[in-house]
Amino acid sequence: MEFRLDSHTHTLASGHAYCTLLEMVRAAADRGLELICITDHAPGMELTTHKDYFLNFRVIDREIYGVRVMMGAELNVMDFDGTVDLSPKLLNNLDMAIASQHIWCMPQGGGPEENTAAMVRAMDNCPKICILGHPDDGRYPLDYPALVRAAGERSVLLEVNNTSLSPACSRVNSTANVTEMLKHCRREGVPVVVGSDCHNPTQMWDSCMDAALENLKRYGITPTPLLKFCKEAQ
Repeated sequence: MEFRLDSHTHTLASGHAYCTLLEMVRAAADRGLELICITDHAPGMELTTHKDYFLNFRVIDREIYGVRVMMGAELNVMDFDGTVDLSPKLLNNLDMAIASQHIWCMPQGGGPEENTAAMVRAMDNCPKICILGHPDDGRYPLDYPALVRAAGERSVLLEVNNTSLSPACSRVNSTANVTEMLKHCRREGVPVVVGSDCHNPTQMWDSCMDAALENLKRYGITPTPLLKFCKEAQ
């Protein structure tokens, strides 16, 4: 399987990543990718960038080193109402957005029904969301049949997150949860996207991809094609 895009990457602007935008795009070019999405953490996460960072994307070339560049954000789902942490004005500047639950922003302790409702409401609140990020994290248990159906109805892609499959990742029960999610994606015909979630270039399609690929092959799932992703993210 040939990967032609990375839909989930972070730069220094995220506050806990280690390279510049140009360094990340250069790494994508070196790996033969055609598209990279820069998805730095939105301001609801402590120590990430200021909201005005997302206001000035017009100054970024959308092709660098022969790689198409999409400037987005990894939005934080902040509560069970599905509130995200960028205003509608700033959301309009994004090429695309990922919505994720993080322990620094989203209350823990909700059950699968509450956490799933939060993600569904986030999709309904924000049309820019085209990916649900790392829905494998067992710290936020989800109702996977309901989530898969809701994502399919809204043409939002579910992410197989490369970093989640790393032994060093702090997320909980990710491998089993990815397997469960993909089982329902296969049954419902709902597409997925594979993102590295890399915070430095060496993580861009590292050895953990073997685990991601094995899960996809097991269920006969192919990640959504490059052009389809680009079209749906506009």
